[in-house]
Amino acid sequence: MCAICGIPSHIPEPQTAPAAAVDRTRFAAFRNPNCRNYIVGASLSMGGDSIEHVISYWVMYQQFHSPALAGFAVISHWVPALFSVYFGGWADRSDCRKIIQLAQLLYMSVSAIWGVLFLTNSLQVWHCLVLLSMHGLAGAIWAPAEQLMLHDLAGRETLPSAVRLNSTGRSTGFLAGPALGSVMLLVLGPWLGIFANVLMYLPMTIWLWRTPFTGHVRDGGARPARVSPSDAIKVLREVAGQPVLISMVILGGLSSFLIGSGIQPQMPEFAIDLGLNQAGLGYGMLLAANSAGAVLGGVILESTHWLKPSVRAAMFSTLVWSGCLLGFALSPYYPLSLALLIGAGVANLTSQSTAQTLVQLLAPAEKRGRIVGVYTMASNGLRAGSGFSIGLVGGVIGIHWSLGLSALTLAVLVSGLLLYTARMSAAARVSVAQRFA
Repeated sequence: MCAICGIPSHIPEPQTAPAAAVDRTRFAAFRNPNCRNYIVGASLSMGGDSIEHVISYWVMYQQFHSPALAGFAVISHWVPALFSVYFGGWADRSDCRKIIQLAQLLYMSVSAIWGVLFLTNSLQVWHCLVLLSMHGLAGAIWAPAEQLMLHDLAGRETLPSAVRLNSTGRSTGFLAGPALGSVMLLVLGPWLGIFANVLMYLPMTIWLWRTPFTGHVRDGGARPARVSPSDAIKVLREVAGQPVLISMVILGGLSSFLIGSGIQPQMPEFAIDLGLNQAGLGYGMLLAANSAGAVLGGVILESTHWLKPSVRAAMFSTLVWSGCLLGFALSPYYPLSLALLIGAGVANLTSQSTAQTLVQLLAPAEKRGRIVGVYTMASNGLRAGSGFSIGLVGGVIGIHWSLGLSALTLAVLVSGLLLYTARMSAAARVSVAQRFA
């Protein structure tokens, strides 16, 4: 069987990952101190990202009671990622350390401005729109550069481990963030809590000044020319002609557009519907449950290596993810809802890390940033759609209905994509049989 596609190995594949001796050691990437330091710094930064969401989303909900504004939080967070092909081209030709530091500076600035507005009690809707957009831009700038840094730090042999552990580390940040954010919200209050959050981004920023890795050291430091609009279109066409890459792009795009991160800004309303009437431990646990599942999934996958990166693994785990969220939308019970969110986290970590690993392994070095940008454009940029499918639609029909319909639609579409992939595999087998008959 082809490790990537799940197709019998005697069938010629139009595209396979270049051969590499993959390190099967448990937690292999953590044995590399540079890779370990980056992952820890990214985890802290994602903790800061999550703390900011906990505090700012709660303040916005309490002050404006607007599902539409919560929907915009998702839209503005992910729309900048639609330009990830260009951000990937920027990462291809630039020092990725400086790009990531710029993103960290943007994150710190947004938290500080939130703090000033909370302190002076002058928060208005337009302030929220601007700050949410700045936050989204920081994440979009960071994403392709991060993947190039991971490849540079880990190398091909430990890249699958690095991608899994980085995803797990980010989820750890998202896991600790809601709990810490809830405590900060209760103990320090919104303005002081979000000011303190600025410190979460400093370790990554400082470490990047010290590391010699730029995202291009292992590739000999070659830098392509600036990406033009025609070059971006060419990259998109190249990806469309590569079956494994395009299947991952489609899968990431469907997942992001229909569900993405649309549930997080709506969590205060889900919490209230489940009987939680204040920002406390119960609310924080709901926010953290998805990330807890992701951390659990990452530890299991990294400890056992029982699941190899393949198209089928990514698709089946996406089906499990959609099923868990459909159950969450229907559940009236807090313990069941919590368990379903944990299960969704396990499945989502599996799907995303598998897809990202395949994209990284298949991308040629000189185009890695741009191809990662194409995947990021789909898997992150189209998350803006979940602001419509869950947030804005939820303002009309209710968030339980909007989430449930989105999850059901995703399950149907991924099932169709899975059947299509199976038919393509069968057609390839018939073609080979006829050729050698």
